[in-house]
Amino acid sequence: MPIVSASTGLHETLALLTSQLHPDANHKEDLVFLKDVFSEKSLGYLMKIHEKLKQYEKQSPTPVLHSASYLAEDLAEELQNGPLEDDERELLLLLSTPHLKAVLSAHDTVAQKNFDPILPPLPEDLDDDLEEESVKIVRLVKNKEPLGATIRRDEATGAVIVARIMRGGAADRSGLVHVGDELREVNGNLITHKRPDEISQILSQSQGSITLKIIPAVVEEDKLKESRVYLRALFDYTPFDDKATPCQEAGLPFKRGDILQVVSQEDTTWWQAKKVGDCNLRAALIPSTQFQERRLRYRMKMGSFPAPVSPKTPTYDRAEREDCDSDGALNGKDIASLRRSFRLKKDRQAAPGEAHTPDANHTDFLIYEEVTQYLPRPSERPRLIVLIGSLGARITELKQKVIAENPRHYGLAVPHTTRARKCHEREGVEYHFITKAAFEADIQNGKFIEYGEYKDNLYGTGLESINRVLDQNKVCLVDVQPEALKTLRTADFKPFIIFARPRIYVTQKKQLGSSSSLSLGITEEDLQEMKQSAERMEECYGHWVDYVLVKEDPVSALAELQVVLERVQMEPQWVPVSWVRS
Repeated sequence: MPIVSASTGLHETLALLTSQLHPDANHKEDLVFLKDVFSEKSLGYLMKIHEKLKQYEKQSPTPVLHSASYLAEDLAEELQNGPLEDDERELLLLLSTPHLKAVLSAHDTVAQKNFDPILPPLPEDLDDDLEEESVKIVRLVKNKEPLGATIRRDEATGAVIVARIMRGGAADRSGLVHVGDELREVNGNLITHKRPDEISQILSQSQGSITLKIIPAVVEEDKLKESRVYLRALFDYTPFDDKATPCQEAGLPFKRGDILQVVSQEDTTWWQAKKVGDCNLRAALIPSTQFQERRLRYRMKMGSFPAPVSPKTPTYDRAEREDCDSDGALNGKDIASLRRSFRLKKDRQAAPGEAHTPDANHTDFLIYEEVTQYLPRPSERPRLIVLIGSLGARITELKQKVIAENPRHYGLAVPHTTRARKCHEREGVEYHFITKAAFEADIQNGKFIEYGEYKDNLYGTGLESINRVLDQNKVCLVDVQPEALKTLRTADFKPFIIFARPRIYVTQKKQLGSSSSLSLGITEEDLQEMKQSAERMEECYGHWVDYVLVKEDPVSALAELQVVLERVQMEPQWVPVSWVRS
């Protein structure tokens, strides 16, 4: 293949491609045909015109004035009123030529943006006495092109119905004619008793403006509303970087986490969609799930698909880990800190983000997730609140403060342990104390979302403890390692997932502020590690996150978290459709 740069013109690229086409024994006829097509002068001229138009768009020239033709007329009149020198006589002759007048007239039309055609007035003898509730008069302007619509006769009523709209035709571009519309008149001529071929001939022979009297198809519009689908994007998409899109200007750019309203899935390759909350009402193109998955599999096969990122360094908070190094620090409220210091023993498959060899035949690509809005009814359990955090986020402190300020509304999942109960501890308050045999049996039965070992004792957070809090109609807050999200993202819990990360100023440590717990004993190397930890977690698990909490300081972070928790309970949130469908 020829090597081209970003500055290489289209006609130059075409010439390079043509020079590379060498017929072989197997595809001689095809390659000769392509070479002949690419060598056509008309195609080369079109490429050059395309480049000139692109240059024009980049320069964005603006007219000096909007009436150059009037200025030329005034100048010609001024020259005629006095004696003329040779150059003045030549200028007057140029201003009088029809070609220059046409150029100046075209300049004024473009400068004034007066592109709409001037339509003749509607005929005065149009019959508006139809009995139907809704009648629409449509006037289209077309040249020698066909109308771009087919018709059929309804066998039951005898009405003439629009059967199909051709994409890109005059009817389609107008947006005024739809499939299912009943056609009553064409240019004032009643067509109710005419044959479909006679009507088609009338439509094809009509030039300039064509006036249609239509009974709109309300049923088709209702079907379109019912077919809307909402998707959460699980990847970033930029149409101008996608060479496969049929029209880059018609593509819809979006970011991971955006909610897309799909209004048409007629094309199996390119769907039409809008971004929820976007003021632009016009739909644009997005790659369909099937097409995106197909090309990702191809890229993986060719080795150009990036391998999953593996968090090679721990994501736990170092300060919380150090709090667990003494015997007296272990209690029920510190189980999250404990979990980050002990060795996880649970045998599980590789979680998202862990190193593994991609298998093109058994890979779940992150493309779209169908969603709907959900708000728990009074009779339903509250949604589970799950917090995950990168280095320095200190999410355990946040969780404890929320529960301490409103213990009647928020609850903590009491963990299990195999260590002996201390004299001041109560069963079911700090821990659930069970034997090692019972703990290991619960592991086998899948009753823990996380568990591990610390100083020969087992600790774990159980599903039963979470359900116990939710059954009391309390909001249960848990902070987990992100690998546990795969277990918790179920229709039973309907979790709202919050990712907390500290705001890191790598080159300006002082900006952390004296009120922040991060400002004590933190080096520039620590800050860089925190930043990388947050980036890795967001890349590996960000598609599961509902809200990102960036911590400036403990006070503002707590206030922001409380506002978010109130919204989850008071305002509908986007959740996977599978969570609410029975």
